[in-house]
Amino acid sequence: MLSKCWVLAACATAAAVLSGPVSADQLAAIDPLLDPWPNGHIISRIDGESMRFPSVSPFTLSDVDELDPDAPGHRALGRLFLPERASTLTPVPGVVLLHGARGVSAARELTYGKQFAAMGIAALVVDVFGSRRELGTSFTKRVIEITESMVLADAFAAQRVLAARPDVDASRISIIGFSYGGMASLYAAHQQVADLYGRHYNRQAGPEVRPFRSHVAFYAPCIARFEDTRATGAPVLMLWGDQDELIVEENCRALADDLRGGGSEVAVHIFEGAYHQWDGGSSTPWRMYRGLAGCSFTVDRDGGVRGDLPGTPFKQNMTNWLNRFVILALCTDTTGFVMGRDYNVRTRSNHLVGKFLAETLR
Repeated sequence: MLSKCWVLAACATAAAVLSGPVSADQLAAIDPLLDPWPNGHIISRIDGESMRFPSVSPFTLSDVDELDPDAPGHRALGRLFLPERASTLTPVPGVVLLHGARGVSAARELTYGKQFAAMGIAALVVDVFGSRRELGTSFTKRVIEITESMVLADAFAAQRVLAARPDVDASRISIIGFSYGGMASLYAAHQQVADLYGRHYNRQAGPEVRPFRSHVAFYAPCIARFEDTRATGAPVLMLWGDQDELIVEENCRALADDLRGGGSEVAVHIFEGAYHQWDGGSSTPWRMYRGLAGCSFTVDRDGGVRGDLPGTPFKQNMTNWLNRFVILALCTDTTGFVMGRDYNVRTRSNHLVGKFLAETLR
């Protein structure tokens, strides 16, 4: 059925090109279907624009409502990639891109940003770590001090940045996350999260914060479940490899079922033979000797986060960096997981993401 829709969209676009101006909706409906995605010299001239924008830094979700919307906040960091044809007459859809625990990568987030811009979609790559270097520069300190709630704060702030632009369609902004950022993308699909950040940002002047149009999670560890399983209703696409030791399939399928039960359509695709981060880094597989696969968090209805203490029936509230350090120290393993780039898998995931965005941003 979807294939028929794509064929019809392609025909409509072709007809419009022959008969007159093409609308942004028509272009957005067909451009993400490009196979292969633009690369090489096509995207090499797309530099993007570095930018700072207002955000906040709540340690947990329960802190968001306590923040003063009028107080000076955090200045988030991002890089905007804008399609050449974006204008007030033809506003384009947008995506917010969230990096993994190793930070922004030229091979991954920045390349995706350029590719989306070349295909007619505004892309804002958020550098959550880059704007919080005072909290930690090492991998371990970043994961302990810079929390998912801060990632989400920057993500919804980035949505406001895109929505404020007259050349971007505020009603068609999606979120895409990789690994650690993929976790945040799945968090954002919960109504509780959208409501929290909406209440905070919507007390300020500027565009209204709303649920994202759709969510993509690349190889996101499914270590957090919400007591409040209401979803925003936005479609979700979850992607991971069957050789990814960071992914516990049972947990990810349970999380997908939570979101389905909460009102969102969720599509899951597992790539045979794929390791973690098939779309960046080294082409030679290598092992990261620390993993979160054994961790389990619960997000309470009030936004508090509790972590299981392995080997005990107890949960520890994650109210500060020390609690978080103890929980992560106990639940992380030294077996780790293998990472390895695979262009064939990336081509296939591009195709799936392209189809998903063509349908959800249309």
